[in-house]
Amino acid sequence: MSAFALPARRRDRGSKATRLTRALAIAGTGAAVLAMPVLGATSASAAPGAPAAAPAATTSTVSTVKTRGTTLDSWIRQSLEVMAQHGIPGTYNGIYRNVMRESSGNPRAINLWDSNARAGIPSKGLLQVIDPTFATYHVPGTSYDPYDPVANITAACNYAAHRYGSIDNVNSAY
Repeated sequence: MSAFALPARRRDRGSKATRLTRALAIAGTGAAVLAMPVLGATSASAAPGAPAAAPAATTSTVSTVKTRGTTLDSWIRQSLEVMAQHGIPGTYNGIYRNVMRESSGNPRAINLWDSNARAGIPSKGLLQVIDPTFATYHVPGTSYDPYDPVANITAACNYAAHRYGSIDNVNSAY
């Protein structure tokens, strides 16, 4: 669903020039999206050179899981393993559906135009998590990088579990 098809109460009411600029920016990410196995556009723009967040200091003795694989399927499956260890509910289909809506499967996706971005905290990664939410719901044993696919998925699913009961119950932006 494009940003312009959202109900009026949720649509950004910027000027026509702003909407055109945003549409062109989104269209510019089309090449990256076409390179993915799934075709489609997203409201989040890729930021190939976006800096990763610095790892936060931790006193935990839990070792960090190294993200394996280079496909969305492998990231979801690894996330589900970590989630099971921590009692975080969620299914493959629930995660996949939300990833496709939020980032079209691009782990480097970043939203630079919504209200969070205007406040200086853009949504990042596969499930478009802002830094404060990522830090609060980070799952021990995963990377502290919000662009890390497994860390992003597990933190977002942890947040969704606390707020909605499960990522499976999320059917729109959250």
